[in-house]
Amino acid sequence: MSQEVLVVPKRETFGKAAVRDLKKSGMIPAVVYGLNEPPVAIAISPKAVARVLASDAGMNSVMFLQREGTDIKRHVIIKDLQRDPISGRLRHVDFMRVDMTHKVRVKVPVRLVGTSIGVKSMGGVLDFAHREIEIECLPSIIPAHIDVDITNLAVGDSIRFEQITLVPNVVFTGDAHQTVCSVRGKAAEEEVAAPAAAAEPEVVKKGKKEDKK
Repeated sequence: MSQEVLVVPKRETFGKAAVRDLKKSGMIPAVVYGLNEPPVAIAISPKAVARVLASDAGMNSVMFLQREGTDIKRHVIIKDLQRDPISGRLRHVDFMRVDMTHKVRVKVPVRLVGTSIGVKSMGGVLDFAHREIEIECLPSIIPAHIDVDITNLAVGDSIRFEQITLVPNVVFTGDAHQTVCSVRGKAAEEEVAAPAAAAEPEVVKKGKKEDKK
């Protein structure tokens, strides 16, 4: 769990002009909410947020937010991000307050481990359908990712969420029957494509007969 402390000023002005001024100073707007307390508008350095996102826990990093000029620190996690659709730069960050003694629901990346026998030896194609898993646990034990071993996955096999073994005190909260990944064969695709390819010579033949007339 990250114990990084981010010192942030409270925002007193709003609107487009205020946001422009923030950007000039190297900051972006953000908000802190949760735990049945009023939301608070703050400003934060996008570089500090990028540093947190680059850590092992990424979006689920638990950190301290400290209000500038005070000794008050609150545990938070990043709940949402807004980026510029063209440049990809951060535009706004939502932080959610967390109580370290109460469980939270978060989405964690799924990481496939190993090489499927269906892909390696049977010519299959891996379909990675769901790359995140929703879990519930205490903030202090949020895993950076959930590993799924696909070594024994043959053509026609699949892995559902209910088949994933989670670490103690971490509970899956989504649809347990959803498929995380599967391996399908190439043969079926080739059979579908073959009739279309075979139809071409017939069209050419018909054209030649019409030319002779």
